Amino acid sequence: MSLEDYADKAVKIALDFGSQYCDVRAEVVKTSGFVIENGEVENSVLSNDSGLGIRVLVNGAWGFYSVSMPHSFDDIQQNIVDTIKTARYYSENKKQKICLAEVRSFTDKVHFKMMVEPNIEEMVKIGLESDKIIHDKKRIIKSSVSMHHDKFHKYFVNSEGSKITQDFDDVMANLSATSHYSGLTQSVSTTEGGRGGLEMITGKNDILAASREISEKADALLDAKTVKEEKATVVMNPDFVALLSHEILGHPSEADRVLGKEMAWAGGAWWAGKLGTKIGSSELNVIDDPTIPSSLGWYRYDDEGVPATKKILVEDGILSNHMQSRETASLFDTIPNSSMRATGYSFMPLVRMACTCIAPGNWNPDEMIKDVKNGFLICNMKIPSIDMMRYNWSISCQYAQKIENGELGELLRDVIVMGNSPEFFDSIDARGKDFTVRPIGNCGKGDPMQIMRMGNGGPHIRGKSIVKSVAT
Repeated sequence: MSLEDYADKAVKIALDFGSQYCDVRAEVVKTSGFVIENGEVENSVLSNDSGLGIRVLVNGAWGFYSVSMPHSFDDIQQNIVDTIKTARYYSENKKQKICLAEVRSFTDKVHFKMMVEPNIEEMVKIGLESDKIIHDKKRIIKSSVSMHHDKFHKYFVNSEGSKITQDFDDVMANLSATSHYSGLTQSVSTTEGGRGGLEMITGKNDILAASREISEKADALLDAKTVKEEKATVVMNPDFVALLSHEILGHPSEADRVLGKEMAWAGGAWWAGKLGTKIGSSELNVIDDPTIPSSLGWYRYDDEGVPATKKILVEDGILSNHMQSRETASLFDTIPNSSMRATGYSFMPLVRMACTCIAPGNWNPDEMIKDVKNGFLICNMKIPSIDMMRYNWSISCQYAQKIENGELGELLRDVIVMGNSPEFFDSIDARGKDFTVRPIGNCGKGDPMQIMRMGNGGPHIRGKSIVKSVAT
């Protein structure tokens, strides 16, 4: 029997033994990759994983069972029966019974096309060239290039009649350059890639060009200045906006956080209960869109079989929507909006952003800078620090530049940007016409922790924040 056959049979067994609902995700993941440091291939990865994730709803309580590489259905059947028994026992003391919002069932097979089939030999060749470029600058003391290709086959079936297959590939590269001179060390990194083939790192996201950029910037930062703390106008570039969108717009828009279901280990959302109210200036417009091609959050159906749809989370400063599962949608009396995903078959799906971005506006980015008398251009994401409610935040950038009388000035290092969400949102007065989606490969959520891939991004934006340099 194939994994799909096991999945179909699992649904039938779950219903026969009293489950009111069941869905099964059968998944196969093949991974190849490597790490290069200072011109040497340090390690390589070649792995295959497959299995089933079986979710049952019994008397308003969830049960979940997963199995890796099954070879017989006998053990699977007994574990499904045991999972149903456990869920039934748990339901006896559960005060708030789980209900699922109604959705249509679908039968579909989706294959996400690529332009260039990934080849590990070609990837190693590109990786070694990238590493060489990073070392072009004499003050670079360490380089790192890690690349991987993941091939996914996902099959979803549920007790309501859905049968959906999705096949796609991810190609990603993580690059870093570390420089050192006279007691000072600086590091610049970037992640490139997306959902597709080798073109994800050789086309518009050419990692050879990215390698040259991070090498030059890491070298230049050794001569950069620091900045004293001040509250000023900031123009943030799309790479920095990607992390900002992720941390203070994406996560608090996940309905389970809004409901406080993650409070014990991940926090909540400061805007809980504020749907329909103003939370920022009219320039604040936010979307979450799993239909953007090549994004790491690109899919046709989520892990509940709900068709991917673009969601408007904030419109003209008004909080208008959250990301919803079938369970949370029933609590909000709204419709599910394709926001449930799991890292893999061995995990229960969670409400996760797909590609949360600030929408583009009407400004030319250069004009946004020319309009600033005193401020900073904030460039490229680094490390976030966010409170439990996503209210107070500080995010470091890889580098910044001073803006004086509309002109870009000296390069600045070790810069962090700080603020509170409502005050910063209200200060946004310009969004660029440009729009860039960046790959995010390591977002953690849940207990047990699930690491998820997604896209985040936006245009250049302008607002006011506290800016300062910190010791490194």
